[in-house]
Amino acid sequence: MRANISDIIKLLEDIAPSRFAEEWDNVGLQLGKKDWPVRTVWVALDPLPEVVTAACREKVDLLITHHPLIFRPLRSLDFDTPLGAVCQRAIENRLGILSAHTNLDAAADGINDVLASKIGLKNVKVLGDEISGEVNPLLPVRSGLGLGRIGELEDPLAFGAFAISVKEKLGLSHAKVTGPLDLIVSKAAVCSGSGSGLLGHFFSSDAQAYVSGDLRYHDARDAEAQNLGLIDIGHFASEQIILEVLTEQLQVRSTKAGMDVTIKVCRLEKDPFVII
Repeated sequence: MRANISDIIKLLEDIAPSRFAEEWDNVGLQLGKKDWPVRTVWVALDPLPEVVTAACREKVDLLITHHPLIFRPLRSLDFDTPLGAVCQRAIENRLGILSAHTNLDAAADGINDVLASKIGLKNVKVLGDEISGEVNPLLPVRSGLGLGRIGELEDPLAFGAFAISVKEKLGLSHAKVTGPLDLIVSKAAVCSGSGSGLLGHFFSSDAQAYVSGDLRYHDARDAEAQNLGLIDIGHFASEQIILEVLTEQLQVRSTKAGMDVTIKVCRLEKDPFVII
């Protein structure tokens, strides 16, 4: 069965319904037409110029990214700007661009569930405000819908040992931590991406440690004041874990639907921050 962008949108809606996105977000079709045919799909975190250029060179039909191509309202589309150049290249090569952002963060088996699972949390629940709505019966829902997750460790660990465990399980070269290294951690919270917005929920919970990215100086000071631990694994590391999972979910669903579509992870992206 030949597929088009509209067909892939329906598959993505099954996984991360757009109605679960935050009000300030911009998800869904960013560029293209729903009736454009699709045979090859790439999945990436960002619609970077090098990603779009490579996708066009490889004759990819649809690029699915976590971060939206268009986040703020456009006043103009100047092809001499980085965004304009990306749009021009995609349009000229009929490359559709589709985004699943905070809806993928909030979804069952989305980024936050994957992050919680990878670091070994059990009995996982939503950390932030839960989203009401009908849950897709095809999804193996563990923790509900909403941003962030909170769960229990298999065995309590000292905070320093837990931080090392998180770093090893995620395959990280480094992580920033604040908090007493001898603090016993029996419950931890996570938030993919930038986690400062859910710190209030963490502080009011019974978790002793919080794993996220983009945590700030004053966040660390607030955690110190409450004798709690923070582990900043970086924005990129907290989200790139979804690429393989989302690709597999989409490929399984497209195959089941009889679509002649190949879905692959884009392997070009790297963390923009390096330690020197």
